[in-house]
Amino acid sequence: MSTTTGVHALVRRTHEERVLAALRAHGALSRAELAKRVGLSRTTLSEITASLLQRGAIIVADTDAATRAGSGRPAERLALDPDSGQFLGVDFGHRRVHVAVADASHEVIAQGVERYDDDIAWADRLEIAFELIDRLSRETGVHFGALQAVGIGVPGPYTGARAGMPAVSWKKQLAPDGVDTAFAERFGAPVVVDNNTRLAALAEAISRPDAVDNLIYLRLSDGVGGGLVISGRLVTGSRGFAGELGHVTADPSGAPCRCGKRGCLETIASVPAILRACRDVGAEVETLDDLAVAVGKGDPAVESVLREVGSTVGRVLGAAAMTLNPREVVIGGEIVRVAPVLVEQAASTLRYELYSIPSDQPHIVRAAQLHDSDGALGAIAAIFHQSPLLAGYPDPASSAEPVQQQRSAL
Repeated sequence: MSTTTGVHALVRRTHEERVLAALRAHGALSRAELAKRVGLSRTTLSEITASLLQRGAIIVADTDAATRAGSGRPAERLALDPDSGQFLGVDFGHRRVHVAVADASHEVIAQGVERYDDDIAWADRLEIAFELIDRLSRETGVHFGALQAVGIGVPGPYTGARAGMPAVSWKKQLAPDGVDTAFAERFGAPVVVDNNTRLAALAEAISRPDAVDNLIYLRLSDGVGGGLVISGRLVTGSRGFAGELGHVTADPSGAPCRCGKRGCLETIASVPAILRACRDVGAEVETLDDLAVAVGKGDPAVESVLREVGSTVGRVLGAAAMTLNPREVVIGGEIVRVAPVLVEQAASTLRYELYSIPSDQPHIVRAAQLHDSDGALGAIAAIFHQSPLLAGYPDPASSAEPVQQQRSAL
């Protein structure tokens, strides 16, 4: 693609976003009203709206016949298509993929989840994700002809790579090269990829009504990861490892970890590890639902496991908090709702670890507000790029050369 072509595509995308933003803010508008609001010539606006109509980003809502003064042919009024998926967030976990779709008003209009085996190849994970997106389209009527951007969360360190740019990964199976290109080629839209737990931390931080300046986020799921907000900024670190609390050694003689070390926090506090520990003490728990039943019955063996895990989590968080001095510490993942005693024990341990630090702003340990969709929602938030938390974060609109459009037939 020539530089001239690349610049033209970027300018066109900018014009499209201005038109969509005007319709988002003011509702249905005629082409003449749009031209005045966005400052484009009628010829340019006609080309832009024709493309948006053809791709399904906008629709002809009605005409101005009821309000038009004088004679003449009524003018069509254009509006956002409520079934047009404009932003796609995808969260690849170790054992499941979660997809969320937002419209031009930034409202989530469809979401779903599909599970897979932990050792499944990345090519198969991608195919499962695409099949899930196809199914959501069939079931909800959402289409992706005008998709503006895709945000993708993957396990392991990642530095916000875009299609065509090298990704930083510590293990191929944790952060795959090529996931960005696969989505870019399918949807013809800019793609941003980052660590899925860091994106979950972003979703958690921006979901709060008050500002978050310093926060540690830990997610206990099929794996364990973290995210850091420092001085009001979501940080990645120099090589994408910032917040990798799941791979802090918690027990040097512990079980082997997928990263190659032993006794990482993930081998103790991930959902599979917790369920395994409960089975080891005689509890019949295969799933989180089983664990919820055991917790509800007050099973003492299960509570003992959860408190031990909570203590370990609290010690790891204590080391991080001693270093970063956060305002808040948040623990996320489905298990925090199933087993609140785990969070309680982690909070108690953290208070002990930080007892020597004088402070008039106590560290608050709390369960995350969002559910297991947090990574997909964070991926969408990252491509909106509207939060001050994202200062310095890769912006999908700044890609030098947009990929050739090969849009899905959805």
